[in-house]
Amino acid sequence: MIGVVRLVNNLPIGIDSFRKIREEGKYYVDKTLMIRDFIQYGDEVALITRPRRFGKTLNMTMLREFFDITADSRAIFDGLTIMDTEYADQINTRPVIYLSFKDCKADTAESLLFDIGSVILGEYVKYHEVLEGKADVANAYYHRFYMIYDMLLGNTVTNDFLKISITTLEQALCEFYKVKPIVLIDEYDQPIISSFSNGYHDSLKNFFSGLYGSALKGQDCLHRALLTGIQRVVKESIFSQLNNVSVYTVTDSLYSLYFGFTEGETQELLALCGLELDGPVKEQYDGYVFGGAEMYNPWSILNYAKTGILDDYWVNTSTNALVRDSLAEADELFLQDFDKLIKDGTAEVSADLTCSFIELKHNDTLWGLLINSGYLTVVERVKKAYMTVSIPNGEVRAEFVKIVANRARVSGRDLQKMFNCLFDKDMDGFMDTYQELVISCTSYFDAKEHAYHMLFLGMCLTLRGIYRISSNIESGHGRSDIMMESLSGERPHIVIEFKQGEDIDALKDEALRQIIDNRYYEGLRGEVLCMGVAHDKKRCALEHKTINSG
Repeated sequence: MIGVVRLVNNLPIGIDSFRKIREEGKYYVDKTLMIRDFIQYGDEVALITRPRRFGKTLNMTMLREFFDITADSRAIFDGLTIMDTEYADQINTRPVIYLSFKDCKADTAESLLFDIGSVILGEYVKYHEVLEGKADVANAYYHRFYMIYDMLLGNTVTNDFLKISITTLEQALCEFYKVKPIVLIDEYDQPIISSFSNGYHDSLKNFFSGLYGSALKGQDCLHRALLTGIQRVVKESIFSQLNNVSVYTVTDSLYSLYFGFTEGETQELLALCGLELDGPVKEQYDGYVFGGAEMYNPWSILNYAKTGILDDYWVNTSTNALVRDSLAEADELFLQDFDKLIKDGTAEVSADLTCSFIELKHNDTLWGLLINSGYLTVVERVKKAYMTVSIPNGEVRAEFVKIVANRARVSGRDLQKMFNCLFDKDMDGFMDTYQELVISCTSYFDAKEHAYHMLFLGMCLTLRGIYRISSNIESGHGRSDIMMESLSGERPHIVIEFKQGEDIDALKDEALRQIIDNRYYEGLRGEVLCMGVAHDKKRCALEHKTINSG
């Protein structure tokens, strides 16, 4: 028990520095063979796309610590698998330029450029200490390095010089060490996402193209570069100068085991914390598939391991806003597939994972955004672009409930209140809350056919794990609109039929009679709450009956 308590208090929650985790003896899942693969694959420039909270920054700092020629890293890699390979002797042999843009978010272009400059200044300060007194300022490479260093330090750098600041650093380091540096850029797309979200991307488009293009394309003084982000910015725009990028998405097997925890790694961690990887835990956190490998979100698992509470830990604020704004602009064709996903749990869609929706707004790239940002996982690749996708698990479903509620402009608190009334068979309370929701989102209902059915089904996403939700499934002598099969004896099964028309009193009776006459509840055992619900725009009516089945 003492060991369990010690580990629970030693989990690296919120720590993404590899050195800090190792030096402080925090729990670490060994992902160091990524270093071997990075060397072996030999890409001039590689981009790995993964959702937030899947360990991208930790892996990038691991690579930095391994290669960094200014560090002594043998102690923090002692006992890890990379040191048992033929590549162990490459430790601390190259200059490394490490830039993390994950916090580069700003309301204005000027503020964003300041944030980017501050990140780059950090690397200039590091190497200024190395070059001070050793580098001849008459040398053109060093002269430009010192000039940009002074401008960054004094916050007087122009866009043109900021644009070539990474390239200048590469040249100076190559000249000084006589060894080509490695460039690591973590969350490279965060500044770009921020520029789009805040409406000033057009003013910075050429800057981004120049910054990344000059640093990563055709540089004789660059050994290799690795970038991480959510998506690739489209080739026709910011990466127009880069035809040398190898992109590894969530469907690629290469690098698939290094971002997230495998089932074995998850099971071992939870066992050490006195917990089991049982059905409820899998329902809440399992479901991601990266390149054919089943993976768990490390952020969620670490938080669950610490608290022992099955909660929604997946927080993805910047991407949440992007996803919600993007879905708000989605066309009817996309929403048809989206509603099928909500209804059936899976959908076959055409998705583009290698281009960014923020620059190329198309249904394919919107599905790609949902996949790359972790809202969906690819169950099966049907054809080159066609994929069967699903919502991975319970905590992501909670995010989809927020999306559905956002589309209909209802609150999560009202949804919970409504369902609590339903579970308690307080039908008057249920109807009062449901009527309020209908009134609050009439425009949603007016927008598309069967919207009441689809909205209610979307609301039911939050109940998966408590109920098995199905829609238009053959049962009895027909198909019920919604069937909610209770997974325990604590709550009733629920069968719902919707009708729409002016005579809601007659239609609610017809809907309930349809359930009873066609025995839509057949196959359910125990108490069944049958509900006939009728709508006419803002008006709705309910008729219900409780029966015992089986």
